[in-house]
Amino acid sequence: MSARSTRRALASLLLAGLCASSIATAQVADPLAATGRWSANTDGSAPLPPMGWNSWNAFNSDVDEEKVLASARALVDTKLAALGYRYVVIDDGWWLKRRQPDGRMLIRTSHFPSAATGSDTSFRPLTDRLHAMGLKAGIYSDIGRNSCGQIYTPDFKNQPEGSVAEREVGLYGHVDQDIRLYFADWNFDFIKVDGCGARGLPADAPRVRSGLYRALPPLVDMQSLGGSDVAGIRALYEQVHTALRTHAAGRDYVYALCLWGAGDVRAWGKDVGNMSRTSDDIQPVWARMLTNFDTVTHRALYAHPGSWNDPDMLFVGTGDFDAAHLTEARSHFALWAMVNAPLIIGYDLRALTPKLQAIFGNAEIVALNQDAAGNQAVLAYDSDEVQILVKTLADGEKAVAVFNRTAAPAKAVMTAAQLKLNPAADVRLRDLWSKATQTFRGELLLALAPHETRIFRVSGTRRMPNGRYLSELTGRVNAAVDGVVVPEPDPTIHHSITPWIGTRGAGEHPQYGGWGGAEVDRAPYGKLMRVAGKEYDTGIGVLSNSRLEVRNAGYATFTASVGVNDSGQPGSGTTTFEVWGDGRLLARSRAMAFGDPAAPLTANVRGVRIVELVARASGAPVGARPAPAIWADAALLR
Repeated sequence: MSARSTRRALASLLLAGLCASSIATAQVADPLAATGRWSANTDGSAPLPPMGWNSWNAFNSDVDEEKVLASARALVDTKLAALGYRYVVIDDGWWLKRRQPDGRMLIRTSHFPSAATGSDTSFRPLTDRLHAMGLKAGIYSDIGRNSCGQIYTPDFKNQPEGSVAEREVGLYGHVDQDIRLYFADWNFDFIKVDGCGARGLPADAPRVRSGLYRALPPLVDMQSLGGSDVAGIRALYEQVHTALRTHAAGRDYVYALCLWGAGDVRAWGKDVGNMSRTSDDIQPVWARMLTNFDTVTHRALYAHPGSWNDPDMLFVGTGDFDAAHLTEARSHFALWAMVNAPLIIGYDLRALTPKLQAIFGNAEIVALNQDAAGNQAVLAYDSDEVQILVKTLADGEKAVAVFNRTAAPAKAVMTAAQLKLNPAADVRLRDLWSKATQTFRGELLLALAPHETRIFRVSGTRRMPNGRYLSELTGRVNAAVDGVVVPEPDPTIHHSITPWIGTRGAGEHPQYGGWGGAEVDRAPYGKLMRVAGKEYDTGIGVLSNSRLEVRNAGYATFTASVGVNDSGQPGSGTTTFEVWGDGRLLARSRAMAFGDPAAPLTANVRGVRIVELVARASGAPVGARPAPAIWADAALLR
């Protein structure tokens, strides 16, 4: 072919591509268009936060059948299984190699002798045994070719063996094959899928240059959301979701994403899996616990029944949370329960003491975590020293945790207003550690020991007796489109000393995505809810060009005051607020500008299944940050 013919052919291809692109663009749906459906994940089986035990924190990769079964027996014998601790998860270190040329995964039978079932090793004898004990079985893999232990753990025991291809034990290129094996053949109920293989093997990595592993161009960069291929990493995790729907069809299963808040996963993980890590690994260190905890506290609208925020496993029993630090251990456990974190024990249960068992086995605190409403606790008061978290329970009562983050004693005033209760009526508290009860009106002064969390179940007279504020129903509100245009790291998360680096380098930089977006009882970026000088203490703060999905059940009216928050800027265009019910427009505000007083907006939602709240921007300058749009006093009324 001549050069001219080649150029003509390329031009034709380019023109065809541009035409196809134009057609595709025209066919792209408006992300703010009401769909009348709930888009957060409901596949799998996680109507409540999963509970159980995982081998990693206790044994690293030195895991074997005896340790797994001993832990399973401990769950049953201590009655922890009866409380809900059902999942027994085998983390990294179980594999021997990926057999060639058929690619079948082989188990390290020296450590799991019951898997020696012939040339095709099988975990089925072990999962059958766990199921016979009334438990569920979990397994670990990685979204890339190689596991976290292979890439990042210098003293990794039980390394996969063999050739380069045989050591590629991750899911990459084998998703359907492996998921079929793990769920259809081996009968697992839970899979944790790490992301190290899609992060740690660039061409210049020392273990790639040495020939130990093949390069896989990184899809996520912990220090750069802009440098991460968000669509690419999401697509890999969605492949696993699809394979699970195929090979675990009709069965209960849990799909745990472990991408540590990278790749903007906190915006989409809720749509793909049943639980999604929001931070890097927890460590048995108080400051590191704070870091992990902070990655979920402003994310209540990104977790729901079927898809939970996961700040990582419990380290109760070890380090700063061991039997000599029971105050810290109780705080760690209570906070995880309040934010609906999966309660996954990471302790060697063979060494369980009565005092540690009493923490894991506090039935009243477990009940808060396992409450059917699925409402993650909301920050009613926030500071670097003391935090007050409140959650609304299925029976209408409240749970409240008052948390002293510091190593010094502290005093805190808890108010009925923070609980959205009538300050003129009695508020009744039951302390879930001491079991003591008390009553107050208006406000209560609490003394907190260093690192102490006081946790209560609360009843009283509701401030809104004929309905619920949306901020009380976080499990029913999904930030389907949160208005974030450019994902940013959250600078408010506690900057702890990273245990695996120490004080080398310049220190930890903000790295976990999710700054901005949808907030409860706050404007975006943690700002005060205030419109034209009027403050509000309850509502949903979003960015303009956002869409919230709300599950309605028996409520007749939606009501709110809407406007542009005072944390916005003049000249930023206008925002129009719309209420949709099952895909039909029910109410619309006028176009609201910065400085305009909030306007009332009411809609009849009787019989509506999905209410959608749309804040649509218009006339904003090019490149301007989206305006903060406020659904103040948003509520559903009977």
